[in-house]
Amino acid sequence: MADHLHKATIAWRRQADADFARGRYSRVHLWRFDGGIEVPASASPSVVPLPYSSEQAVDPEEAFVASLASCHMLTFLDIARRAGFVVDSYIDEAAGVMAKNDKGQRWVAEVTLRPRIVFSGDRQPTPGDLDRLHHAAHEACFIANSVLTKVTIATPAAA
Repeated sequence: MADHLHKATIAWRRQADADFARGRYSRVHLWRFDGGIEVPASASPSVVPLPYSSEQAVDPEEAFVASLASCHMLTFLDIARRAGFVVDSYIDEAAGVMAKNDKGQRWVAEVTLRPRIVFSGDRQPTPGDLDRLHHAAHEACFIANSVLTKVTIATPAAA
């Protein structure tokens, strides 16, 4: 039974001068979300060469990495708050790696999260606290629970 329904509208239209049969058509399209935001999207230029893709648009692989990183961050913030820590900032330069699986199909095989977190207040997390917080956030992240991709959390070494 569905708990919540999340919707997105994906819209694409072939340009009149496109040679669709030969693969010479734009992959640029639009994502529309229920809150009204529209996001330019495209196939990745690493998959579909320019000018049939757009470097200025979000591609599905980037969105997947961002989705995992965002879910982890939001879950981490809540778990850290409940543990009594105060987070002032959280920046993650996440990266996804494309590879081929055993069937020769390309997939996002691994996503590495690299969160840099600044805490304030008297109570500062130890490296062990951080490991436990990240582990709990990964276990509770809705997106991480929905995928087969290996997700690694590479936290900076303690100073």
